[in-house]
Amino acid sequence: MTKLLSVEKEEDLSQYQKKMQSTSFKERRANGVLWYPCDVEERNYDAGERLILKIKKPKEHKHAHSFSSGKLVEIFPSSDEAQSLKGVINKVKEDTMFLTLNSDDFPKWIEYGKLGIQLLFDDRSYKEMKWALNELLVTDSRRLIELQKKILGFDKPYFDETNHSAFSNLNESQKNAVAKILSAKDFAIVHGPPGTGKTTTLVEAIREVLKKEAQVLVCAPSNAAVDLLTEKLSQQGISTVRIGHPARVDEYILNHTLESKVAQHKDFKLLKDLRKKAEEYFKLGGKWKRNFGNSEREQRKILLQEARNLKRDAERIQNGILEDVLFSTRVIASTLVGANHPKLKDVKFTTCFIDEAGQALEPASWIPIIKSNRVIFAGDHLQLPPTVKSYQARKEGLKETLFERAIAGNNTDVLLNEQYRMNEKIMNFSSKQFYKGILKANENNAHQKIFPKDIPFEFIDTSGTGFFESQHPETKSSFNKEEVNLILKHLKKYLDEVKSCGYEPPESIGIISPYKAQIELLNKTLESNIFEKDVCRKITVNTVDGFQGQERDMVYISLVRSNESGEIGFLSDERRMNVALTRAKRKLVVIGDSGTIAAKNKFYNDFLDYVNEIDAYKSAFELLYD
Repeated sequence: MTKLLSVEKEEDLSQYQKKMQSTSFKERRANGVLWYPCDVEERNYDAGERLILKIKKPKEHKHAHSFSSGKLVEIFPSSDEAQSLKGVINKVKEDTMFLTLNSDDFPKWIEYGKLGIQLLFDDRSYKEMKWALNELLVTDSRRLIELQKKILGFDKPYFDETNHSAFSNLNESQKNAVAKILSAKDFAIVHGPPGTGKTTTLVEAIREVLKKEAQVLVCAPSNAAVDLLTEKLSQQGISTVRIGHPARVDEYILNHTLESKVAQHKDFKLLKDLRKKAEEYFKLGGKWKRNFGNSEREQRKILLQEARNLKRDAERIQNGILEDVLFSTRVIASTLVGANHPKLKDVKFTTCFIDEAGQALEPASWIPIIKSNRVIFAGDHLQLPPTVKSYQARKEGLKETLFERAIAGNNTDVLLNEQYRMNEKIMNFSSKQFYKGILKANENNAHQKIFPKDIPFEFIDTSGTGFFESQHPETKSSFNKEEVNLILKHLKKYLDEVKSCGYEPPESIGIISPYKAQIELLNKTLESNIFEKDVCRKITVNTVDGFQGQERDMVYISLVRSNESGEIGFLSDERRMNVALTRAKRKLVVIGDSGTIAAKNKFYNDFLDYVNEIDAYKSAFELLYD
């Protein structure tokens, strides 16, 4: 695993260098790793008193980009004289970015004109994962060795008997999951398919565990998943502190970050005053020149010593505040890598929860486990896998998660089988294909539609239309212009139909495609005033990965691929398609070429069989000549 992690890091670095080294600004923009020139729209301070910038991308810069929440960036001025700064992205939209500067003050060049932002290579996660693997190799902890053997299936885990009748707000499978968690002495596994209330189940389990334990560690591989858990736990009145760089935290939970809680602490004003005084003494001491006498030299020595004393006092008070915040809080929430925060280095937990474990690299999953006596896994290994950039590392096993290995090695997982998101016709194909047909739709959403006579699921077949795919000349990503036009034509006609029937249009609309070039084209086409502003505000366009964990009332999926050889590339990732097909609540429309997608692929043949079974098939010709 250590070897595979090194291979993955080298590939990651190599891909970054190819995009960045010996390339012009124009090429970097096309590669999606640079915004330039940009304007600063706003400057603010967050709840933890960190510097926040809102950046606007120029309108002519239309390339798809690789910027996302939590990534490390360099901010540089148009002038070569000024020094660049590092920062972390808070969130990014199509043409705006919010980021936190790693600086004590805004530099003057921020005010004077254009600046650029480019991605940096961040190897911190690799260092933390390597640390975890080394700990596993050298540990003399009998408990950690025992946990390894049990999780990997070499020994059997132990469970007590637990009565679960008290969990009245849960369905039967959720009650079984919480009971399994409470009875687990080593580990438990909750398998949560789309829309089955996995987060609700986890929050209930955490509440129950906290009745016996003073504190738990809650982790996930992504910042978004950690933020969601932090929000849900806080809504239940459970004191939660979010560990991690504030820039990687969604703004609606900033008050729960460690930095914000420190800033809200009763001793924080004293800490600020000490730091200010220390800085003043350092400045006074630094004003003296070399050619002064003994008394002046002695005075400077006293000033600098006082400054150092004040600084030490400030550090002592800061450490006291941090410890007070951390150890008076019931839940510590962080990403897997963030669980190795310096303030948590020597902290041990009785229980750690790992959510979205089906998306986590195995070395990252071990980081919180090393700090814990038992672990609760929750996730779905039949949705998006972790991202592995190296073909060699992927082929040799890095793509297999600890969650998958634990499920394969132990017959102990509990499957949540009642889903609360989708109309049953949207749900059933996924249920049959991935979950042995045992998912059932809750009665409140089983038959939900946008309007009573609506068809909840449509497949619009472009076969025979000549709507062939194209390839972006720079990024090599596939796109299909005719499919874009077809989606927008269908949506316009559909919204008119809803209105004519006297019903409210869908509150939220998602358009999903596996291809970034198609996303870029969709966004560009939507900008040309096809729809009124109130409609555009309801539409979200993103890749499958961008929609992980989300839902919309109505969803379009653009499959893009249409060729005579039956090549489908990215579409062959069935787990990715499982995610795409399970985002819609009341209406799902899939657009693609049946002749291409099903030519060589059993999954899409099964999909088309299901489409015909529920009478969801339509030809694109019906729409074109309507």
